[in-house]
Amino acid sequence: MIKLYNTLTRQKDELKPLKAGQVSFYNCGLTVYSQPHIGNWVGYIYWDVLTRLLGHHGLQVNRVQNITDVGHLTSDDDAGEDKMEKGARSEGLTAWDVAEKYIAIADHEGYELLGLKQPKLIRATNLIDQQIEFVKQLEKAGFTYEIPGDGLYFDTAKLKDYGKLAKLDIAGLEAGARVSVEGKKNITDFAVWKFSPEDQKRDMEWDSPWGKGFPGWHLECSVIAREGLGDQIDIHAGGVDHIPVHHTNEIAQTESLTGKQFAQIWLHNNHLRVNDSKMSKSLGNVYSLQDILDKSFSLQAFKLLILSKHYRTEGNFTWTILEAAQNRLNNWQAVADRSWQLPGYDKDISEDIVAALDDDLDTPKALAIIDVYFDDVEKAGRAPAKDSLTCISDLLGIDLSSEDISSAQKLMLEQRRKARDNKDWQKSDELRDHLLKEGIGIKDTPQGQLWFKHV
Repeated sequence: MIKLYNTLTRQKDELKPLKAGQVSFYNCGLTVYSQPHIGNWVGYIYWDVLTRLLGHHGLQVNRVQNITDVGHLTSDDDAGEDKMEKGARSEGLTAWDVAEKYIAIADHEGYELLGLKQPKLIRATNLIDQQIEFVKQLEKAGFTYEIPGDGLYFDTAKLKDYGKLAKLDIAGLEAGARVSVEGKKNITDFAVWKFSPEDQKRDMEWDSPWGKGFPGWHLECSVIAREGLGDQIDIHAGGVDHIPVHHTNEIAQTESLTGKQFAQIWLHNNHLRVNDSKMSKSLGNVYSLQDILDKSFSLQAFKLLILSKHYRTEGNFTWTILEAAQNRLNNWQAVADRSWQLPGYDKDISEDIVAALDDDLDTPKALAIIDVYFDDVEKAGRAPAKDSLTCISDLLGIDLSSEDISSAQKLMLEQRRKARDNKDWQKSDELRDHLLKEGIGIKDTPQGQLWFKHV
């Protein structure tokens, strides 16, 4: 039984899929206007573990993730410039070229370097017609109004339960707190379609019944989720910063159109700080995955660093903390390498790991279970149970295979083991000497041979 903390109910709720044997899962994706930083990957690492856990329980996971390549303004209150257009200007490219560039980078970093499972990715610009149709239906139902020269807005006063996700005290909001657009009827109203400036041609703009323009940022997630998964979904995930505006507005426009509860469970991951500070270019603490690789750290260690904190807890990144995560990974790999050298330990921790993750994705507890297990395995002079290693790889996405030894060297070690079993001491010594020349030392123990790096 999987229980997850539901932001909508403020409690751990049991996951009860709308369709037996299937889970519909939507999570907010990147805005592809610049190089992703390490903080951008935090949520995706957690949602990857959740996807793996759902699959472990035999559920078919239908997971969709948007790619924001238009409509995300520099301010959440529908003011400022489109981030894609801003990114294009700063790089001397078109917004379309910027999108292609950073989609390719994100794909490489997320699914090749980090080894995350790839959801179905849908670009906002691929569903413009569907977004226009969605707005037409909102307009027909009486939920929109036009601000001349600006755009078409959603009237939040038409909903009795607007703000239920964030539990907004709308009456208590400071006047002007979310109003930077002249003509808005209510503090919380938001754009569903923005008009192109009359004196400027945008890279990304489309004809619509209301004039040439582009969709509001919140609109794309409602439409992409609906097109990819249907009117109702089991899980919607994203960052905590999306709760008060973006996800609140998604709920408003989707539920006003369908008359149904949009998502059963809303999950939100907390942020990653760097040196206990918010990431900022002015502080020089905005790092990318490549920065980690350039310092000779493993991205598996970065994943361990992230998973060592609960997804709802604010994390902290320092090079010292990453070094500790790398040491932890190295220790795990050293013990895991015995899996093909020594008899297995008689205890399997797969069920313990699953139980931890079933309880609101408690990754810190799962890692602590693994730490204790590997200590016990090492003290016993044995190898981890293969099922335990498989569970760690399959559920946490952590690869414990060592990069310190080649396939050919593993084959020679296996041949030497067989030679000793057959009492072929000459061949055993020849293989030992050959491996020693390649920097692989061997120690024969009562449990079997163990290799180590020989300098």
